[in-house]
Amino acid sequence: MCTRVLPKGVFVLIVATALVSLLPAPVAAAPRPTDTVVHVVQWGETLQIIARRYGTTYTAIASANNLHNPNFVYAGQRLVIPTSASAPSTGSSGVYIVQRGDTLRTIAARHGTTVSNLANLNRLANPNFIWVGQALKVPSSASAPPAQEQGPTTVHVVQRGEFLTRIAWQYGTTASAIARANNLVNPSLIYVGQRLIIPVAGANPPASDTPSNPVPGGEKWIDVNLSSQTLTAHEGNQVVYTARVSTGVAWYPTPAGTFRIQRKYRYDDMTGGSRARGDYYYLPNVPYCMYYYAGYALHGTYWHSNFGTPMSHGCTNLSTPDAGWLFNWAPIGTRVVNHY
Repeated sequence: MCTRVLPKGVFVLIVATALVSLLPAPVAAAPRPTDTVVHVVQWGETLQIIARRYGTTYTAIASANNLHNPNFVYAGQRLVIPTSASAPSTGSSGVYIVQRGDTLRTIAARHGTTVSNLANLNRLANPNFIWVGQALKVPSSASAPPAQEQGPTTVHVVQRGEFLTRIAWQYGTTASAIARANNLVNPSLIYVGQRLIIPVAGANPPASDTPSNPVPGGEKWIDVNLSSQTLTAHEGNQVVYTARVSTGVAWYPTPAGTFRIQRKYRYDDMTGGSRARGDYYYLPNVPYCMYYYAGYALHGTYWHSNFGTPMSHGCTNLSTPDAGWLFNWAPIGTRVVNHY
């Protein structure tokens, strides 16, 4: 093995350099990294939901992950969560991202403020117009939902395929109690990932959500009990007609609430569902149709006679004779009360 011989001057320089390297060098104070955790996005989660879970803000998570669009995350995505980072100050207000089904009224109630206050804070020319993904300033002092008077509560995160009645059964309460606790304008409209306050204790709600005296005098009104699958026609508090019905199945629930008949057709063609899902349908000449909310109607049924069992895509199916009697009895404007 051959070894290269270095010149004497070079050797001295190398030794000097080595000795200098042994001297203590000033150490630069490296910034302490922010403690982080990694969150794997689940189906239905939004950045705001994740931020609340870890006590941070959606903007902090977006910044930590270089997200160009904070409204877009996907199931299985791994997000760095800056859990010890102080949330950026927003002055006297926080930020709320509008979710599907939100209105300014429900957002205001959720944050303990008023519609006019939110409209002024966000300079909204039209308080009735907000959109999904919109960032709204909300009072930071009211970031938590107001305490409910119904006793201890829990929070349920809506999963795919769930509807308010199924959630209510799970916690031993009623759909209307959950709707009241969350200020839901339309109890039939909830979405995956939505966080619902569940009044699991306190005053027991009535078994039926029917008002004890919903209309004055002898006014005509229709009671549809979604639990017993029955329809009762009233004149004031007097029952004048009853019938078995078939309301919506779990995937297409009949909306609960109070409505009024808006349109009546002796016959109407009905279509709905999806060819991709395999539940598309076209039904010509459906008799005695009475629409009370969007495409939801009370109507006669010639394609099945299984009344008493949920069968529909949200409408209330009656036998043709029952639907005919109701059609001739109920004028436009008749109140319809759907309840469990």
